[in-house]
Amino acid sequence: MSARLIIAAMFAAHVVSMTGFAAFPALLLPLQETWALTNTQAGWIGGIYFAGYVAAVGAIVPWTDRVDSRRIYLACLLISASGLAGFALLADGFWSALFWNAVQGAGVGGTYMTGLKVLTDRLPAPVPSRGIAIYTAGFSVGAGVSFAMNGIIGALFGWPWAFSIAAIGPLVAAIIVLALLNPRAPLPEERPPTRMFDFRPVLRNRAAMAYVLGYAGHSWELFALRGWIVAFLVFASEKSGGAANAEAAVIAALANLAAVAASLGGNELCERYGRRRVVRLAMLSSFVAALLMGLSPGLPFSVVVVLFFVYSGLIMGDSGSLTAGATQASEPGYRGLTLAVHSLFGFTAGFLGPLAVGLVLDAAGGQASQTAWFLGFATVGVGSLAGAAAMTFIGRKMGRE
Repeated sequence: MSARLIIAAMFAAHVVSMTGFAAFPALLLPLQETWALTNTQAGWIGGIYFAGYVAAVGAIVPWTDRVDSRRIYLACLLISASGLAGFALLADGFWSALFWNAVQGAGVGGTYMTGLKVLTDRLPAPVPSRGIAIYTAGFSVGAGVSFAMNGIIGALFGWPWAFSIAAIGPLVAAIIVLALLNPRAPLPEERPPTRMFDFRPVLRNRAAMAYVLGYAGHSWELFALRGWIVAFLVFASEKSGGAANAEAAVIAALANLAAVAASLGGNELCERYGRRRVVRLAMLSSFVAALLMGLSPGLPFSVVVVLFFVYSGLIMGDSGSLTAGATQASEPGYRGLTLAVHSLFGFTAGFLGPLAVGLVLDAAGGQASQTAWFLGFATVGVGSLAGAAAMTFIGRKMGRE
């Protein structure tokens, strides 16, 4: 099978596997109203998705250096589908929603970086960064589709139908991979010489850890924004007639889709001008954009939307580049383990980001307060600022700017 077909197959599987990714944030306001959730509780439900993700990554992804990653990928797609179906059928409040969203997050945790391992195992060496960037861009495409699909279905038929239909996506992804990709167990020379779950070789790899820590800051910002953007857009639109929850979800979807070009373009700029230099510049620009987003309510809603599109593009400008950097910097035999550490750091931050914003909103006056939203977006932007600082520090230690 050609490299292009392998990339296309995994891109398509990745996109449809994420149909439930934004189900909760897209339907956050109606679920808050139905279950009388506080902002902190909503932040816990949104954040627990990434806690489940992190738990699965630590337990599952290191195995991809030792067994066929395709088998692991398929099993985790079933976990993701079961989490969505369970939410649709059994969630009736804070605790049950917390459990089923964690299950869904665990399923996605076992597919995202595992899917990247499925891809890179089947591409010729050296693995092209463009192929990695295309695959990771599928995350934004999948998130965009998920926002729009769940927002619209939830508005028309109710939130249980949105989660039920979203559960079909991971099953479609399984069919794509089963039909198009052959099994491939790691070759003996590709297996790591150390024991399972020994993360020390990766933690000692400064080149990889620079990207891992940058990815942690990126993930804090990205998932905090995705977790709260629909609620924010509804608030920001109130002075111009107000946008319904479904309209705000569609706007969030379009911004995620538009950001795909930024992710691919960012990787090309990194290849030309240096990965660390471009990534740090994108992160610093993202922090400024976060502060501007926090100040934007009261401006014409069209201006708020344009600013959101710009901000989303800046965040995604370094997404594929960070993952490509960590993948290419991994040592022989440790690609799966490196991707596991990459995800452990990144999605731990992805868990904490939405929760931190919920806590800030409750402490500063709630969703009706413009000051609370400004502080919330400052909290969102801290991720990129910390990521840029970490990459700068490690880059200097390595003598590579």
